[in-house]
Amino acid sequence: MKLDKIQKFGRYLSNMVQPNIGAFIAWGLITAFFIPTGWFPNEALAKLVSPMLTYLLPILIAYSGGNMVYGHRGGVVGSIMAAGVIVGSNIPMFLGAMITGPLGAFLIKKLDEIISPKIPTGFEMLINNFSAGILGMILAIISLYLIGPAVEMISNALSNGVKILVDLKLLPLVSIIVEPAKVFFLNNAINHGVFSPIGIQQVTEAGKSIFFTIETNPGPGLGVLLAYSIFGKGNSKATAPGAAIIHFFGGIHEIYFPYILMNPILIIALIIGGMSGVLTTLILKGGLIAVPAPGSIIAMLAVTPKGGFIATIGSVLISAIITFLLSSIFVKKSHSEENLEEAIEKSKSNKSLNSNDTENKEKNIISQINEMTLEEALKNNIKINKIVVACDAGMGSSAMGATILKKLATEKGIENITIVNSAISNLDDSADIIITQKSLTALAKEKMPHKVHLSINNFMDKNFYNEVLEKIKENK
Repeated sequence: MKLDKIQKFGRYLSNMVQPNIGAFIAWGLITAFFIPTGWFPNEALAKLVSPMLTYLLPILIAYSGGNMVYGHRGGVVGSIMAAGVIVGSNIPMFLGAMITGPLGAFLIKKLDEIISPKIPTGFEMLINNFSAGILGMILAIISLYLIGPAVEMISNALSNGVKILVDLKLLPLVSIIVEPAKVFFLNNAINHGVFSPIGIQQVTEAGKSIFFTIETNPGPGLGVLLAYSIFGKGNSKATAPGAAIIHFFGGIHEIYFPYILMNPILIIALIIGGMSGVLTTLILKGGLIAVPAPGSIIAMLAVTPKGGFIATIGSVLISAIITFLLSSIFVKKSHSEENLEEAIEKSKSNKSLNSNDTENKEKNIISQINEMTLEEALKNNIKINKIVVACDAGMGSSAMGATILKKLATEKGIENITIVNSAISNLDDSADIIITQKSLTALAKEKMPHKVHLSINNFMDKNFYNEVLEKIKENK
């Protein structure tokens, strides 16, 4: 399968899980605090753990997946179908929810396409409600008797495979796949599509899971950025300290990917650093009680169970130190001054769905959409009420960009303009200007073709935002 197809699939998986991360963390904290072995054991509050795990979290995932396919109606039918796999199995049905949510939405969408043209006037509400209800009922029954048991069988097979890896102390080897995959923006697919479902099942059995620590560990990325901070050259050395802070405390791992692409041999340092972190967690018998999202040291500590802090901190420190030592060798051996801008552009191309994108590299380019640029929109007195900074997941990098843009707008006295961040898949007609990384602009255009689209290389580029705001201010 081509990289772009894998990325698209991974983006879809992560978009089902990421909007619901708050619910996962809530469940994790309740588990950590109130179960008999928690910080503050409470029998009454501990009763929340099982229903949230069994019903709430899978239903949320199913609804999100269905909503992406066919809006609220798709989310409802997808959730009904997911109820079938939940009842038809004896394990948490996260994988089943990821399947049934989008599938149920797709089927109601196709049914609507068939029957909608034939509905008599005045009977729309009646028929639409009953068509969704009848189809949902049928799908729930199918899920209970067929899909649920099948998914449970697959999940048990995966769990047994994982147990073998853990027992044989081979789990650190997964870093050989995980660390390079992260640089190609498959981190969310790996974390939310693979590790999270396995991890949650482990939590139900052991009260914690090592799988929550593998992809989210900020140690390897911190090691690379510290090496650039000390031994780098030019722009890479100047920007690395700030990037290290954002990465380690903010949990935005994507910020270190361009530094790897400037010197790809650093992948070796990342792999060995990642392996050392996993091995440390295994030796110290560590793990987390929920997925730390974003992958910040703060988030990791927040979901560390009682008695597990030494393992969590140790794995992060060991992986950071080992990665730093190896990265320092490679960075010092690099005699040429790295071109960070080119690396950023290369990083964004990895994130793109269109692997054949041959656009010219430009720092601050305003894309055309229906022959209308920002300048033309302002000239035509199109009112700018809302600016959306969008990325694939709608978190992390786009949130950082929106924050910078808001601050600059306030400094310039530009009011009455709403500035938000969003996932590209969640864009709606309320946006007047959509800002995306250049490699993702085509995807944003496809989603919202009649808007003004602006392309940016780096979401931290204040010069770009200043240029946009100045044009808006001049035309007020």
